[in-house]
Amino acid sequence: MQSLYKETKFIMNKYHITANKSLGQNFLISKEAVDSIIGSASISKQDLIIEIGPGLGTLTQELLEKAGKVICIELDTKMVDIITDRFSLYSNIEIINEDVLKVNLQDLIKNEKQKNNFQNVKVVANLPYYITTPIIMKLLEDKLDIESITIMIQKEVAQRLLAEPGTNLSGAITYGIYYYTVPQNVIEVSRDSFIPAPEVDSQVIKLNIRKNPLVIVKDEEKLFKIIKLAFMQRRKTLINALSNGNLYTKEEIKQMLEDLNIDLQIRGEKLTLEQFAQIANYK
Repeated sequence: MQSLYKETKFIMNKYHITANKSLGQNFLISKEAVDSIIGSASISKQDLIIEIGPGLGTLTQELLEKAGKVICIELDTKMVDIITDRFSLYSNIEIINEDVLKVNLQDLIKNEKQKNNFQNVKVVANLPYYITTPIIMKLLEDKLDIESITIMIQKEVAQRLLAEPGTNLSGAITYGIYYYTVPQNVIEVSRDSFIPAPEVDSQVIKLNIRKNPLVIVKDEEKLFKIIKLAFMQRRKTLINALSNGNLYTKEEIKQMLEDLNIDLQIRGEKLTLEQFAQIANYK
């Protein structure tokens, strides 16, 4: 950790940089965490890597050595200037100074694959805590042509993403993760692996994109609306939670649950993804 700490401090001093709290910046100084992220992403020269929020370029350097090309998407113009300067000798880097939520990733990936004939596209990121969920869901809901997402996120969020649907740690996002991906735990990263140190620990996880969703539904939007309703009032029974969403009346829900052999007193948080799919597909 010491050498990466010295290198990070040198870069911060050289460019007169302090971490921007409003952008959730914490700079990684753990070589073990860097190696785990890079190793678990399984990168080759046939891969296009999209790195979200490269910051000072701690991961970027390793990615550039292993990947065919790295596209860095960075919102902070100061960080863009730093990585532009640091990696000016690399020919396989492209930097986009934009909010990732506003980037048309579908067109970007399509154009890169056509132009450079990359076999796989992988996302690698040390995500800011405050915007973790919107970024993950954008990557999944846009159905991008990607193989995997390897990310470092807040430990508490990681545990929710890795939880089995229907268990105590699961939330609405858990079902989305399992619908689209096979999640995998990589490594826990303590808060003292960053400067400045955040108030919580982090965790690296890998989301392996499924070729086909885990369950087949006629209307994905309806499925996730039902799941969201069930978790908005997770202590209520499913009947009461869904009846507040104007999708069904209480009598319709009771009849549906009886037909599907689902307990009338069950709470949404106890349902499996398959049961939610049955409800979404119910006539």
